[in-house]
Parts: sequence; structure tokens; C-alpha cells
Amino acid sequence: MNDAVILVVDDNRDHLELTVMALAECGEADKIATATDGAEALDYLTGRGTFAGDRQPRLPRLVLLDMKLVRMHGLEVLKAIRANPRTSKLPVVMHSSSSERSDIAASYAAGANSYVRKATDYDDMRRKMRQIHDFWLTVNERLPSSI
Repeated sequence: MNDAVILVVDDNRDHLELTVMALAECGEADKIATATDGAEALDYLTGRGTFAGDRQPRLPRLVLLDMKLVRMHGLEVLKAIRANPRTSKLPVVMHSSSSERSDIAASYAAGANSYVRKATDYDDMRRKMRQIHDFWLTVNERLPSSI
């Protein structure tokens, strides 16, 4: 999917599915890409691995990144995104069940644009995904040179 507006990265299939369902209600159902680990997310964003092809994929407007991924920790993914000139300005929202101050501080120190705790029920998930969607895709002004 080269025209994704949002890339959702989560290694928990249930969380991934619920997040995508909630975002789809915002009207972007056909514009949501998913990755089940950090390496896959980086491959998607840089056009490597299974996403390699003749042209680099268009970057999404937002990455919703789980923090505690199994194969590659979300902070490592975030640091790799920030280190790559092509993706360095890409808005990244860390999405975690952790409310530990150290996790929140580490996310911002690594370059997160926002930190959102995972919802406790589906109604809360829908509300949070609507707010994320509305802010990052309709309210926020992107840098003209990005994406």
C-alpha cells in the first residue's frame, strides 16, 4: 500500500485490529497500512525488503507506533526514523499501555511528536483515535517540504 495516510505499528494482533477498526471509522479505511514489528515498519517507510520496488513508497502522514514491540523496541524504531533524512520529519505518535514517566520521557527524548496511552475499552479507543486522526490529519499543518 503505497498511498497510506497512517501507518499503524503493533505486534499485538488484537491491538492492531482494534486500532485499525477505530481509525477506519474516521474515514481512512483504505488508507491505513499496518506493520507487525519495527523492522517491517522501517522496511515499509524506506522501501526495503518486501516493500522494495522500482519507486520508493510515498510516506504516510502519520505513524502510530507501539512502544513495546518484541523484535525491535519502538524507541529503536523511532530513533531510526529520526536518523533517516527521508523520514526524520514524519510525525510519530507513540502508542503504549505504559504510564511510566521514564517511558514517556524516553519517547519524547527519542523524537516522538506525541505520546498516547492505549485505551482501556473500545469506546475509549474510538475517542482517542478520532482525536489523533482529527489533529494530525485535519488540524495540524505539515511542513511544506515534507511528504
